[in-house]
Amino acid sequence: MYLQHYIQWRQQKVWRDGALLYTSAEQDIDAIALSLYQQSGISYPKFFKMDILSRAAFLAAEWVLPAALTIDRNTVATVLSTASGCLEVDRKFEKSRQRLASPALFVYTLPNIMLGEIDIRHGFKGEQMCTISDVADPAWFGFYVHDLLEHRESSACLCGHVEAAAGRLSATLLWVSKERPAQGPALPFDLPVLEQIFNHA
Repeated sequence: MYLQHYIQWRQQKVWRDGALLYTSAEQDIDAIALSLYQQSGISYPKFFKMDILSRAAFLAAEWVLPAALTIDRNTVATVLSTASGCLEVDRKFEKSRQRLASPALFVYTLPNIMLGEIDIRHGFKGEQMCTISDVADPAWFGFYVHDLLEHRESSACLCGHVEAAAGRLSATLLWVSKERPAQGPALPFDLPVLEQIFNHA
């Protein structure tokens, strides 16, 4: 089991496999996400309808996934965690109910909507899991993803922790596969590697 690629996003900076990939001069988290979307060259109009948590997860997934996916997308699992979840949208939706509840906001009042946005975009139909956790738990990710790939017929997994609330923006996503990478170092998907990646400040 190998860690093929990983993304570490902290406010205005994004690293891919340890190398700086993008930076933004913006300060507001919505503006940062928009700036990095524009820098990435992606054309996906639905991005502009997403809440900030889904935008962060969506962009991180775009950067971490290989350019060409040759595996069966029906067996790709998606496992994410978040601390604040959809609290920002919950507040906006509650406020909208004073006039007329907004259907556009209601869609994003579940934390696992970020998984749905990723899986719709890439056609992933494997196991999905979204948990609420104050911080990323490397040991839990290690255990759960190992189980999916070894015992649950998953061929690969997109996993990680995403947070976008109260002016904070961060995402750590990993692309894990049973296959050894065709190029570059073959990082093992084990606890020491996970702790190093998730604890990157």
